[in-house]
Amino acid sequence: QVQLVESGGGLVQAGGSLRLSCAASGRAFSRYAMGWFRQAPGKEREFVTAISWNGGNTDYADSVKGRFTISRDNAKNALYLQMNNLKPEDTAVYYCATWSRIYYYGPRHSFDYWGQGTQVTVSS
Repeated sequence: QVQLVESGGGLVQAGGSLRLSCAASGRAFSRYAMGWFRQAPGKEREFVTAISWNGGNTDYADSVKGRFTISRDNAKNALYLQMNNLKPEDTAVYYCATWSRIYYYGPRHSFDYWGQGTQVTVSS
């Protein structure tokens, strides 16, 4: 069973940066595509970004394009989300996610596993 543990959240002022990390265990990390989602208070969870198993393909929500960068280090079983020029509307719990199928890189709504989340708060 895959386990996903996020870290790196916190409180930052608007215009600042944060780097989130996701540690994955329980299976061969390098063979699975990964992603990040977020959920703001009172709102549904929304897709943020995804990356293919080898890092060759990425996908971003329009709201974060040009500000957020997803990356992975398969040697360390780690996924990252570099968030720059943060805005108050980026405030949310951020979740790491993945699929159950090896090498699969599917639609944004089709993720199978989720972490517990890490809180990001951006003050104005």
